[in-house]
Amino acid sequence: MSAVSEFPPLSLLDRSRTREGEDPARALRETVRLARHAEALGYRRFWVSEHHGVPGVAGSAPTVLAAAVAAATGTIRVGTGGVMLPNHRPLVVAEQFGVLESLFPGRIDMGLGRSVGFTDGVRRALGREKEDAEDFAGQLDELLGWFTGTQTAHPGVRARPAEGLRVPPFVLATGAGARTAAEAGLPLVVGDLRGRDRLLAAVDAYRTGFRPSAWAERPYVVVSGTVAVAESEEAAHRLLAPEAWSMAYSRTRGTFPPLLPPERIEALEMAAKERDLYTSGLTGHIAGTADRVAEELAKAVAETGADEVLVTTSTHDRAALLDSLTRLAALAGLSPALTRRDAVDPA
Repeated sequence: MSAVSEFPPLSLLDRSRTREGEDPARALRETVRLARHAEALGYRRFWVSEHHGVPGVAGSAPTVLAAAVAAATGTIRVGTGGVMLPNHRPLVVAEQFGVLESLFPGRIDMGLGRSVGFTDGVRRALGREKEDAEDFAGQLDELLGWFTGTQTAHPGVRARPAEGLRVPPFVLATGAGARTAAEAGLPLVVGDLRGRDRLLAAVDAYRTGFRPSAWAERPYVVVSGTVAVAESEEAAHRLLAPEAWSMAYSRTRGTFPPLLPPERIEALEMAAKERDLYTSGLTGHIAGTADRVAEELAKAVAETGADEVLVTTSTHDRAALLDSLTRLAALAGLSPALTRRDAVDPA
């Protein structure tokens, strides 16, 4: 399969998923290891996520993990996909990213989401309620103000070492969050590729409402979704099975479990609802051989006008995951030169 010409940059999001029988420490170390591979393959960014109280996800402190990733790499941009702003005070978020940017200048991205804790219990532990997400625009404005020195909510207070630093912000959202990104003049990260109509509506609303800002002169759209590439269609869809089962399990049992190997999943006796959810979880993603994936990715990029694609793939077999990412890098014509620091700011 030859490389796709003029394909937009590819980036990678890893959620530090645990596998059956392993501890969270292994998942976190493997995230750092995967980042080094992503850098060598030419991916533009490597982002980590924020989840609290989820048995199958080790990534609960994204800025801490981002520091470990940045320290273990040299050129790839490192960021969060994302820090859930309603869970934190904007000053603390500004300080954390200010420290990251000071330690790793020119390599840090600040991906921000508007979700709160996954369950009522987690939200109580965080001291947050669902309603805290309603003022996301205000929280975002305060956060950016700490960097520019223009925040007015707390007179006489200045964020150290954030003030005066430029850390590119991205908003992870659809719906109201996409409108907030447009009004603030910020790059938008939108997914997933399965909900194409909703995704296209969010992108259209974002571009229509975009107001240029000091952070971005024009709309910048990062489309996110699950992508799996393998030597056969069957092998690619086996890559999707562990995450599809975890999602089905969480929706029927109320907890998100570690990833199981595909052969274990295939041997399970599932209730009708579980089987339906599992089957649904296997569909709608971009998965298959290199030719098939190249065609579907090119179509998604053409439909959305994406400036960048953020890939996220969770599977049990880490060697198969790395093989998928290597095949994807080859078909997209990636080169380590894409990670140079002077070609990464969407503004």
